[in-house]
Amino acid sequence: MSGLRSFVARRLLLGVTQTVAVVLLVFALTEALPGDAAVALAGDHPDPARIEAIREAMELDRPAVERMADWAAGLLHGDFGTSLASGRPVSQYIADGFGPTLLLAALTMVMLVPIGFGLGVLAARHEGRLIDRLVSSVTLAVYAVPEFALGVLLVTVLAIQLGWLPPTAVGYGTDLLSHPAALVLPVLVLLARPVCSLVRLVRAGMIDALASPYVAQARRYGISGARIRYTHALPNALAPAAQQLARTIDWLLCGVIVVEALYVIPGLGTVLLNAVAERDVPVVQGLAVLFGVLTVILNLGADLVAHRLAPRSGVAA
Repeated sequence: MSGLRSFVARRLLLGVTQTVAVVLLVFALTEALPGDAAVALAGDHPDPARIEAIREAMELDRPAVERMADWAAGLLHGDFGTSLASGRPVSQYIADGFGPTLLLAALTMVMLVPIGFGLGVLAARHEGRLIDRLVSSVTLAVYAVPEFALGVLLVTVLAIQLGWLPPTAVGYGTDLLSHPAALVLPVLVLLARPVCSLVRLVRAGMIDALASPYVAQARRYGISGARIRYTHALPNALAPAAQQLARTIDWLLCGVIVVEALYVIPGLGTVLLNAVAERDVPVVQGLAVLFGVLTVILNLGADLVAHRLAPRSGVAA
């Protein structure tokens, strides 16, 4: 227990340090963006007086250190700032876009876990046989296809040529759950690469575990094959798989920009694209901090799960 507490304390300290670094880095990078945000917001033919008024409203006339301190203090109270383009709170943008992105992530994860683990165990059980070669070949081929190319292919075949599914989510708003047909293509694209990664990780972990001495000893004791696979071998494949799942959730929640842009889904990725196009710095900063903090939290949880499953592996120690 003392070793686990020490590991948790080190990871929490590292997580806090990473979060602070994310906040500082996001502010520094947005400050380093080329051009003048006040000029960009003033329009095509800006009036110097209007530019100066916008600069004052954005507090660009204040030192960067003071603005960063005020912004970081606001983050501690849940205040992400105010949009320059609309005057709405940045937190409202996040709340509006989080629902569709979370729905896509949840549906993808619900399908990813059983498919990934099931195919990985199936391939490991038939190592070197036809099923194993087929699963490995298909997952490798699908993984090599970029999300955008796969999305365009699915739209062309399933939506345009066959007419089975809607090509985009235009007209459905944020209530996508009431229109499940509009979710099929985005979820398929989001599912493709993570499934391939998870299958290969589970397969490799299962094969290593099944070839270990303690599994051979269990067989000598007459323990059934199913019990060996699922009670002794599978837990050893869970540690790397847990970290892969955390990276997948992070990727899904942190703005799956390509998929949301392709299928016109009003999620966090679309919000970020619109903010970048409008040079809406507070929205970009707020989303970047949200994505960074989510990444830190998810990786912290994955390290704790992996350490609990394989404490001697020294994961992230």
